[in-house]
Amino acid sequence: MKSVQWRAVRRILAGAVALGVSAGLVAACASANADAAHNGSAAAAPQAPAAIVPRLELQPAAGTADVHPLGAARASASAGTLRDVALTDSDGETLPGSYSGDQAQWTATAPLAYHETYTWSGSMVAPDGAVTPLAGSFTTVAPARLVKASSNIGEGATVGIAAPVAIRFNRDLSDEAKAEVERGLRITTSTPVEGAWAWLPDDWGGSRVHWRPKEYWPVGTQVSVVVPLYGKDLGTAGYGSADLTTHFTIGRSQIVKADENSHRIVVIRDGQQVMDLPASYGLESDPRRVTRSGIHIVMAKSEKVLMSNPDYGYVNMPEYWAVRISNNGEFIHANPASQSAQGRRNISHGCINLSIANAKAYFDTAMYGDPVEVTGSSVPLSAQDGDIYDWAVPWDEWRTMSKLST
Repeated sequence: MKSVQWRAVRRILAGAVALGVSAGLVAACASANADAAHNGSAAAAPQAPAAIVPRLELQPAAGTADVHPLGAARASASAGTLRDVALTDSDGETLPGSYSGDQAQWTATAPLAYHETYTWSGSMVAPDGAVTPLAGSFTTVAPARLVKASSNIGEGATVGIAAPVAIRFNRDLSDEAKAEVERGLRITTSTPVEGAWAWLPDDWGGSRVHWRPKEYWPVGTQVSVVVPLYGKDLGTAGYGSADLTTHFTIGRSQIVKADENSHRIVVIRDGQQVMDLPASYGLESDPRRVTRSGIHIVMAKSEKVLMSNPDYGYVNMPEYWAVRISNNGEFIHANPASQSAQGRRNISHGCINLSIANAKAYFDTAMYGDPVEVTGSSVPLSAQDGDIYDWAVPWDEWRTMSKLST
């Protein structure tokens, strides 16, 4: 009986010892794992990367209204590539554009039009091959008024050394709008030339800005004029209609020295005297007939002009070989009726009279922008004498006539 009981006790003790060893091993493993985690030496279980969700962005977005014509127009894919992107107007014309190197972005390379509806088309292809179509339309601003610009010097013209650049706008611009326009104006010359913009009064209900050099233009200068107007919001005047650019060249130097006291005109070309002609200027005893002193410029010329001055008894009188030097009615022209006074007395109504032969000889050489320097009279050229009096304004005063002057 004792033997059976002892065997049972031994089995119980042996199990208890075995259990204690097993528990110790578990505790040791747990401690080792805890230390490894604490020391960062155990590798973490790998996690799957987050899936990249392709996203398509249109700018302007579909449904947008009153889009500015100079605003960006582009399609962008955050993942994947773009294909066959087009931005089509209401006439079926597509706007030119280009892709980025990875074909993830398309950008329009031309400005939008006013008062237009544009429709997106094309597709975005995701890395997994899924296709998302580009769709939807937007509309651009529809201006109530448009501001147009024109230049007094045409493309490719050759002009004289005193020619001002005159840009005229068909609307009356506020001072703020003038400043906005002037900030964008650009004059580029092939040789450095100091000059400035000035806003002059406009008698036709619009606005105008002139650029003139401080001194006469250097001979042969190549000039480029850029007026960035399209898309500019000019307040109550409206939006800019279109950009304006023109290019011209300064020709030979020809200066007319017109001394009223000498009763002659002297023509100097490229530093050499080429003509010395007897003339008759305006009658000094009548202020309305005085030829104005100051630097005029050749503005236009015509073989025949009908001249009128009802206060002095003539209407539509034909005069020949007429070179206009001011918009106050002053010309250098032929007048056989005053030929006996030419070189002796000043008797005209303000023009510079020459004989027919001399008038034609000078006429043939005259070019827009040639300076005509009148001296010796009692009345100066001024703003009262028409729209081109740029050289009658002192340089320091001219510079203050910019809307950007401080």
